[in-house]
Amino acid sequence: MYLSVQISHYPLQDDYKSSIREVIQRLRNSGLEVHPNRMSTQVFGDFDQVMKVLAETMKWSFETHGKAVFTANFLEGDRRPKG
Repeated sequence: MYLSVQISHYPLQDDYKSSIREVIQRLRNSGLEVHPNRMSTQVFGDFDQVMKVLAETMKWSFETHGKAVFTANFLEGDRRPKG
């Protein structure tokens, strides 16, 4: 099953930009298709792999940087939409 996720990360700290950059870099290094933009990051891939990477990345973020808010929208589909 193919999964598309739009995720936003809001670190609850003064130096929030470096934390966001590190989370995006971890997602990019995961082997998934990752497209960051100014408001969120889109992640595409196999359902099980996407969920595993998101869980590992969020856990790492909490352990490394402390409190944060993650928001996500999930869309199941056969492949990434064109456009």
